[in-house]
Amino acid sequence: MTQNGDSSLLARLGVIGMEAIEPVVLGALIGGEPLLLIGPHGTGKSYLLARVAAALGLEWRHYNASLLNYDDLVGYPLPDGQGGLRFVRTPASIWDAQAVFLDEISRCRPDLQNKLFPIVHERRVQGILLERLVYRWAAMNPPARDDEPDADAYRGSEPLDPALADRFAFVAEVPTWEGLGERQQEQVILRSGEDVSPAAAAQLLAAIESGRALLPEVDRALRTQLATYVRLVTAVLRHAGIECSPRRAATLLRNVVVVHAARLVREPAADPGDSACVALGSSLPHRAAGLPVDGLKVLAAHREAWKAAGLAPHDPRRFLLLEPDPFRRALRAVGAESLPPVEVSGVVADALASLPAGARHALAAALFESGGAARLVAAVAEQCAQLYAVVAAPQDVHESVASGSMRLGVWKRVVVTLARHDPAAPETPLVSNLLSGLFAAGELAVPEDVERALGAWRRGRETARELAA
Repeated sequence: MTQNGDSSLLARLGVIGMEAIEPVVLGALIGGEPLLLIGPHGTGKSYLLARVAAALGLEWRHYNASLLNYDDLVGYPLPDGQGGLRFVRTPASIWDAQAVFLDEISRCRPDLQNKLFPIVHERRVQGILLERLVYRWAAMNPPARDDEPDADAYRGSEPLDPALADRFAFVAEVPTWEGLGERQQEQVILRSGEDVSPAAAAQLLAAIESGRALLPEVDRALRTQLATYVRLVTAVLRHAGIECSPRRAATLLRNVVVVHAARLVREPAADPGDSACVALGSSLPHRAAGLPVDGLKVLAAHREAWKAAGLAPHDPRRFLLLEPDPFRRALRAVGAESLPPVEVSGVVADALASLPAGARHALAAALFESGGAARLVAAVAEQCAQLYAVVAAPQDVHESVASGSMRLGVWKRVVVTLARHDPAAPETPLVSNLLSGLFAAGELAVPEDVERALGAWRRGRETARELAA
């Protein structure tokens, strides 16, 4: 949903600069889905949720999870006289709440995090249904990541247990101060502390009610297409190193439905593909668990999967998306006669870029030996030809190396490895050319790279024979 500040529901509540995540926030309100906000301190996470709770007139509980004890949630346990326990409720306990906000959840003790699972996911405490509870919200600062030890991080903000992070339907990153325009920054300064106007509160409530009325129709219209889309996009994300649980796949379908309903309320001509993109961007729990998520890869996965979801059920492009092995995907693309050369070449080029030394040479060899290279556009065919030439033509290596150097150690490993091959075997000249060519090109940095390249070559050759059978 693209809005200016004047038409934004959240801006009318006094929450400025949140237009990018407004469809997600509104979708979570429409569907009653658990929502986790991630962002630096002072970016309005708590302010946003407090304004929403005030606008909707909710009886809600705001807990600082870094200081939370279980008794704060449920009250004090006392014997009930029948061998069980009853809880003495306090004004701060969760039992009658319509919404619960777990602030600083990434600073919560691990043992208490485990007790939050059923509240977030099932609206239960000690197996007892919290009948009035509808909204489950949380907020956290960005956690430190193992792959960025020197990055600015919040001390004490630990990655969430992946299982707890997966219980939040939406995990949205709030815009930072630097991401706001000058006018928005001024509005944040000027409007801070204003009361929620009755008109803005009524507009938010009306939008939620309208969205809920649309949900059955949106679900019926999109369910089949979205099931295919979710299956495809999770496969593409897996290829990109972003794994999603089965629970997350089911959650994603629901998220797209509620986000599209939210966008239709504000934009009757909203495109479902755009809604899917918005929902996907805030449906991955990895950030909360301290795992990197490449936004460009997520966007590319969405575009590829949404396009394929609209294809005929037996279109080969669907099956290619579901193939996790780039080597197999490339050979299957070449064998799909209905695919145009440009698409085939794109799949092959992606495979060559992702495969290690040895495997990409095996792919090039398979394409030339089978005649599949003829289906490639000139630039990709030339790239394959250069790789194939390394294994098909004898390689001359003339180089002086220092005694005791790593380079000499690599060459000795090449010599020892080749000495173990039968000179009369058909593969031996190809292996000899491959290892010599990789050494000359500097692609074998340490002795262990010799076995890695040879193993990748052999696996590629076996895969090519298997697919050709």
